[in-house]
Amino acid sequence: MRISSILEKIDERQLFVPAFQREYVWKKKDAKLLIDSMIKGYPTGTILTWDTNLPPELKGGHIYDPLQGAIKILLDGQQRVTTLYMLIRGELPPYYTLEEITEDTRGLHINVETREIEYYQRRMEADPRWLNVTDIFSRTKRARDVVRELEQAGRQVSRQEEDNIDDTFSAVQGILDREFPEQNIPIKASLREAIDIFYIVNAGGVALTDAELALAQISGYWPQAREAFKKKLDALKKNGFIFKLDFIVYALLAILHQGGSDMRKLHSADNNDQIRKVWKDLDGQVLDYVANLLRGHAFVDHTDEINSIYALIPIVAYCHRMNCNLSHNDIQKVVKWFYYSQVRRRYVSQLPQKLDHDLKIVASNETPFDRLLDVIREDRGGNIAISPDEFIGSAVQHPLFGLLRWHLKSRGAKCLTTGVSIHQPMGEKYRLEYDHIFAFANLRAAGYGQENRLRYQLAQELTNRAILTQTANRSKGAKETEAYLTGVAENQPNALALQLIPDDRELWQIENYELFLKTRRKMLADGLNAWLQGLAETHAVAEKVSLEDMIAEGENEEVEFKQSLRWDIKLGNVNKELEGVIMKTIAAFANAQGGTLLIGIADNGEIMGLDNDYKSLNGGNRDKFELHLKTLIINTFGEAFAATKLKLAFPEVGEKEICRVEILPANKPIYIKLADKGGAAQDRFYVRNGNSSREMTGDQAITYIKERFV
Repeated sequence: MRISSILEKIDERQLFVPAFQREYVWKKKDAKLLIDSMIKGYPTGTILTWDTNLPPELKGGHIYDPLQGAIKILLDGQQRVTTLYMLIRGELPPYYTLEEITEDTRGLHINVETREIEYYQRRMEADPRWLNVTDIFSRTKRARDVVRELEQAGRQVSRQEEDNIDDTFSAVQGILDREFPEQNIPIKASLREAIDIFYIVNAGGVALTDAELALAQISGYWPQAREAFKKKLDALKKNGFIFKLDFIVYALLAILHQGGSDMRKLHSADNNDQIRKVWKDLDGQVLDYVANLLRGHAFVDHTDEINSIYALIPIVAYCHRMNCNLSHNDIQKVVKWFYYSQVRRRYVSQLPQKLDHDLKIVASNETPFDRLLDVIREDRGGNIAISPDEFIGSAVQHPLFGLLRWHLKSRGAKCLTTGVSIHQPMGEKYRLEYDHIFAFANLRAAGYGQENRLRYQLAQELTNRAILTQTANRSKGAKETEAYLTGVAENQPNALALQLIPDDRELWQIENYELFLKTRRKMLADGLNAWLQGLAETHAVAEKVSLEDMIAEGENEEVEFKQSLRWDIKLGNVNKELEGVIMKTIAAFANAQGGTLLIGIADNGEIMGLDNDYKSLNGGNRDKFELHLKTLIINTFGEAFAATKLKLAFPEVGEKEICRVEILPANKPIYIKLADKGGAAQDRFYVRNGNSSREMTGDQAITYIKERFV
């Protein structure tokens, strides 16, 4: 489809962007690259459209009227089309407002002689060769206008130079005649089919995140989802808590599926009722409760203070689980873990995998944040205390500064000049800033400038920072430290102590700067450690080994894998001897210290599942499999053993169902009847030995039984 036609269809309300699409997120550099490529005639990709008379909810608030007939929906290529509309028309397309776009990419300029492309800079003012591309598209400016202005400025323009300028105008205006090859979904497709195609197209590239693709799928079975989420995010934003739509998708996945990695679990329409119910809880109570918990108990006034907002996902999941009914001790534990998750950068890398691990703990543990704190401690070799040396060379971007800011708020610290509390100050001029205690201008004069990297790092160290209101920071200037801090001590006797600034006046001399840093590092480390330890007493909590971890670690004295119950993979048919092997394994575990038998897992840990076993039971299913296995166990060991020593479960691993058999230690020796070489049934005694089940006979068996069962 020709680009000029695309823009006309947008203006004439014939081409729309669906609400389930993400917002406009391109940056100015993306717009520059697009225009540069199109001027050079490079390929710029295709667009995916869908003709339909049953459209989903549309961006821009347009309400579809059936009298319009079939309209065209732009499914893929929205970022490019929106960019071109803004640059060619000089306006936003009707499906966006200025508040809804991440960055306004209008105002792109081109040097019509050199074809250099840049956004406005002051050097362009007196140079008539630099033009806004919108003026070229709209023909507000023409090539001869540029030539005339150059000549009026005293430049002699050659015929070749004039031709070059004219060619640039033609190349820019020629973009309107360029084609975006169109792939079209026919009108007979349903909304769900269109969403699936949209997903497939985007899954092959890097345009959308997994969370964005999941949101598109959710919108297929709940068309109003995106707008509902955005409305809540706008409300939270007004109170300083700024999240993207991804955050909501992670929260839904965490609550519904106790994970953070497999977004595909949200794709199925089977989630519809559950997602709406969970969202009602999140919207009506949970998200506000978490925001108030952070502000009131963790002293977080704005999400800008958080280095990884995804640390809030376990908190959201826990508050949802507890119906927002947390005791004071529960809240203190949540806050304590949150602080350590930030300063120890729990989610800075491997976010999905760590969320998978942590959310399982949140869903199953009675005191999850005790255990989650242990996880952070274990990752650091058992020590999470903050040492003074961690401050050396650490700038304000380090998580230590965020933790320090929360600690100072908790102490009731005040701005050193105005005396205003640094917790929730009101008004723009009282917005918090951080400034050098020893002014950098003075430190630079003393040899701590950029010519010496190590000393420059010391000058910028967060230990040399105090938190001030904006108005105080502007008035402070480059006063000598001694004079500045002396004035603070006289006007606000407790202010320095509240911001953990040494009161030894000798340390305020610039020649003692590094001794000041050393002293304050220890004050900060001691203060932070004492504060964190005092938040809530946590106890070491044993974490159950997850099924995935158990499989990854392989067979051992307590774990055995069996590929199937009765289906012989090699022969391709039922082999009842395999059932005997299963019974032998159960007996061996019972005669030892108990253990776990996993049916549907190959010896190498490959997930095989139970489908072949199910099919072997006359087209059966899990219920028939469970009944068959229980019958085998009862016939082999008796009703009492089956009822008291065994527990069956059918977890899903890698989207395949397996059988987990938990065997408790028996109270008396367990024998199993097996035929000898002559076919006569004999009692056999098996015991778990290492990662295998071994038969024990004669005196060895007698001795073992006496020691094990007497």
